[in-house]
Amino acid sequence: MAIGSGLGAQLGIAAESTYGTAVAPSKFIEFTKESLVLKKTTAQSAGIAAGRLLALGSRRVVTRREASGSIDLEVVNRGMGLLLQALMGTSVTPVQQGAGTAYLQTHTLADTAGKSLTIQKGVPLTTGTVTDKTFVGCKITSGEFSCGVGEMLTGAFEIDGRDVDETQTLAAASYSPMTPFHFGQMAVKTGAYGTETALNGIRKMSCKIERPQDAERFYANQAALKAEPISNDQVKISGAIEADYVATTLDDLHTSDGKTSLVWEFKGANIATTYDETFRIVLPEIRLDEGPPTIDGFGVLKPTFNYVGLYDGTNSVKIEYMSTDVTL
Repeated sequence: MAIGSGLGAQLGIAAESTYGTAVAPSKFIEFTKESLVLKKTTAQSAGIAAGRLLALGSRRVVTRREASGSIDLEVVNRGMGLLLQALMGTSVTPVQQGAGTAYLQTHTLADTAGKSLTIQKGVPLTTGTVTDKTFVGCKITSGEFSCGVGEMLTGAFEIDGRDVDETQTLAAASYSPMTPFHFGQMAVKTGAYGTETALNGIRKMSCKIERPQDAERFYANQAALKAEPISNDQVKISGAIEADYVATTLDDLHTSDGKTSLVWEFKGANIATTYDETFRIVLPEIRLDEGPPTIDGFGVLKPTFNYVGLYDGTNSVKIEYMSTDVTL
């Protein structure tokens, strides 16, 4: 029996071969909170019957079903591949580095068609029995990463799902040792693409990648369920850089509306030879929208520069993930 509280909860994920068809979880996420729920649309008959004062229960119908919610977690050194693939869209196979146990995943920005997940949630009753809620057809509509002084790197993923199946067998959760990336491993670099250099004074960073999709594809012959969402707008990339005002590098870029490449990376323990555990976001072009320093007292100035990610015409936005994971 599990513990009859959130201590006994679990989340398992698997990539789907067919949108909305459940796949037994192959990875288990150590999450901090989640809000995945079934959403149903109902209609109640308004038919008049002589003397009836209350709507008739048998004339209530469910006209559509879907799911939505979010997952918050710490970004760790193993097991992140499926989430990154579903966010970024590229089909990724980890590439062995040298002859050792380090494997590099390069998630470049692409359409997310065909990239859906089954997410199985184990919800404990107070008795210790864990109930199953299997969310199918889960598309990631946004992912936001954040890390500041004294913090771990965190990720928040917004989910759109096709349905919830409560007839699946709850998988037995298993976890490999995992270590979170954190501020002590963080580097922020700017400059020309491929030759970025460290930026001094950075106290906090965030990056949000939004994948707009038409999630209202409800048709006849679909049993009240949606067809796979389709990208219906350009990708939105934005974030904030909080810094002490130690140099004018970012301030000058804001003033001139100049472009720069941004690399935000975390390097953990060494895996083999020159290869370290790595989480890296590469934005070949950003522009600063807001953030010129203002003075509101005697303290050190701490401007926050808000940025947007754009296409530089040549290089792809990407997330690089180095781990010992041989598969996603």
